[in-house]
Amino acid sequence: MALSMQRIPLAKMACEETGMGVVEDKVIKNNFACEYILNKYRYTKTCGIMSQDRPNGNTVLAEPLGVVAAIIPTTNPTSTAIFKILLCLKTRNGIFLSPHPRAKKCTCYTAELCLRAAVAAGAPANIVGWIDEPSVALSQRLMAHKHVSLILATGGPSMVKAAYQSGNPAIGVGAGNCPSVIDETADVEMAVASVITSKTFDNGMICASEQTIVVVDAVYDQVQQELRKRGCHICTPEEKKKLAAVILLPSKTPNPKVVGQSAAKILEMAGVKSHRDTRVIIAECTTPGEPFSLEKLCPSLGMFRVASFHDAVDTAVACLEHVGLGHTAALYTHPQNTDRIDHFAHKVPTGRILVNCPSAQGGIGDIYNFCLAPSLTLGCGSWGGNAVSENLGPRHLLNYKTVAERRENMLWLQQPKRVYFKYGCTHTALTSELRGKKRALIVTDKPLHDLGFSQRIQQSLKSVGVESEVFYDVEPDPSFDTVFAGLKAIRLFQPDVIIALGGGSPMDAAKIMWLFYEFPDYEGKLDQLCARFLDIRKRIYQLPTNASRKAQLICIPTSSGTGSEVTPFAVITDKKDQVKYPITDYALTPDMAICDPQLTLTMPHGMVSATG
Repeated sequence: MALSMQRIPLAKMACEETGMGVVEDKVIKNNFACEYILNKYRYTKTCGIMSQDRPNGNTVLAEPLGVVAAIIPTTNPTSTAIFKILLCLKTRNGIFLSPHPRAKKCTCYTAELCLRAAVAAGAPANIVGWIDEPSVALSQRLMAHKHVSLILATGGPSMVKAAYQSGNPAIGVGAGNCPSVIDETADVEMAVASVITSKTFDNGMICASEQTIVVVDAVYDQVQQELRKRGCHICTPEEKKKLAAVILLPSKTPNPKVVGQSAAKILEMAGVKSHRDTRVIIAECTTPGEPFSLEKLCPSLGMFRVASFHDAVDTAVACLEHVGLGHTAALYTHPQNTDRIDHFAHKVPTGRILVNCPSAQGGIGDIYNFCLAPSLTLGCGSWGGNAVSENLGPRHLLNYKTVAERRENMLWLQQPKRVYFKYGCTHTALTSELRGKKRALIVTDKPLHDLGFSQRIQQSLKSVGVESEVFYDVEPDPSFDTVFAGLKAIRLFQPDVIIALGGGSPMDAAKIMWLFYEFPDYEGKLDQLCARFLDIRKRIYQLPTNASRKAQLICIPTSSGTGSEVTPFAVITDKKDQVKYPITDYALTPDMAICDPQLTLTMPHGMVSATG
């Protein structure tokens, strides 16, 4: 509140000292830094426990960074200072400001007001500090100081670069060069009014303000007419040349003498006659990268004429590639053109994509979109060489501790949906479960087939009208060759039931036959199917969880101890490499298991003894 009450005197001081901008607009910026930031983060938790998940033993704690070094620009010497100080106070960080030499009085006075109010409210003494007589050397010394935990660098490219090279963590902001596309479906009056509102605000010094407008040919003349109607000066080729020499330095960076000056004053400096109430200077452009398509920080715009929406997007991207990557871009189109909005958003490399918004006021957030966080430090991400790509807020000024208590993965037993386990239950289980089925293929080995076990199963199937065939070529330690031979038989017979009969070998083989029958694509992925993993729930290669269910898989063990009938395991041998592959996935769990002691007791005594 103390700062808000001083918003007008601070704005006047800033204008008088720097000779840039508009008092009334600086008042608004000061109020924005006080009011909108407080409103957004008043109840935001920034200390202690941020989140806690007791069942899973996870707690996140927030801690302050320490001392933040804040570089304050001459373009926003009071509002940016207020913004950074409030964020640091909210996050319990100390802050030390380095003002711009051309704005030291108003920035230092702002910092002093903040310090007084903070201490009066209970903050530690000297929580806010500043350099009284700033210089480049002192700013660099501050940024490299061993007790600085983070640098918030808002300023020219050289200052931001110095911050990143200081040896301390830094959050800098890249140059702005916002292109604004106006397509043929846009509300032209609204679009032009928005652009002018944005570009004239504080004489164009907000870095998110438009630098070029890219207009589709169908509405170009209408846009130009609307610009003239609203007090814009559209340059002749000769005027454009004169103004370009004044607005930009040979390095193609903004001329400090025109930054934050009125359009009328800039025209006068260039020797161009115009009405004294001219609001914005417009220069028609043809090539991205020419002076008027670059960042200018004054009420001047480049204007491109393009054939189509897609050409407009390409031109906007080309302008950004010269300067302004990662910052802000704007699109004026019909609100229902979601396809165009999506195309623009995916194509344009900026952190803020504004739709039908004046970019200066829209980019700083919480004015034309209430989900975009209010901020006077706009990150440009890796596109612009920055650490963040969003609007800076309290969460960027905190360290987070994660307390992780020991927990172990829960274990469970996944079994077939039906398990029959009583002496003589085989016939009952098959006849009760398989009514309505048409064909069953029995997978077994030759000894069991020769002993008549498969014939017993066939008799039960026949009693309920299920046609059956037997594949009995499964060898001990079944191989992929056997699997593919059985798969060939399955595909010829097209069963809706596959019955594995015997010990672990027939059941393991039948599981993989069933998998390839259900999902033919997996035949060519043996290396992935056999890949090792640490946790079955986190394996890289996932088997399907919702099978297509061509066939039901039933396992009937004839020996004790294998367990394959109720587990998701199969062991298959690759004869070529002489390697056994244990294949595991819950998809391999049989649909039904029939554990009938009668089968084991009627086996040859030697076989029963050998299999436990």
